[in-house]
Amino acid sequence: MDVTVRPATMEDLPSITEIHNHYVIHTPVTFDVQPYRPGQRVSWFHEHSDGRRYRLLVACDSESGVLGYTCTGRFRSKAAYETTVETSVACRPDRIGQGLGTLLYRALFDAIADQDIHRIVAGIAQPNAASNALHERFGFMSIGLFTEVGRKFDRYWDVMWMERPLVRAV
Repeated sequence: MDVTVRPATMEDLPSITEIHNHYVIHTPVTFDVQPYRPGQRVSWFHEHSDGRRYRLLVACDSESGVLGYTCTGRFRSKAAYETTVETSVACRPDRIGQGLGTLLYRALFDAIADQDIHRIVAGIAQPNAASNALHERFGFMSIGLFTEVGRKFDRYWDVMWMERPLVRAV
């Protein structure tokens, strides 16, 4: 079956929220601690899908619908950070390890290649070997480890920060 990547629509928000909530409930990869309802994510949706610097893409197939998503969003609110974006990628738990992250990131980085973006950053809760490897494949380099900056599941978690310049995806 063919998987396609396209810009997300509001109709995708329940599926995107369901994927995100899996990671909220079961993993430390997001430091959100309470699951969301789709209506609570509407402003997030708009902040990550301006069609320019901030994009929200979904990977879909005709049988299963949304299989994963990726996005770029504001790194920090101060004007000097405008040309830096933070990126994220997540797949349905039953579709992990099937190349969707690579497919999504390739499409995302191609989609933003003509935008006024100088750096792409990613904060990855540790340990997360699969995410670290995905980012490294796309040219991200580790720039530092923030130790014990997030508390979830009654323990503290480190976050590795990675960055790369905006260059056409491989």
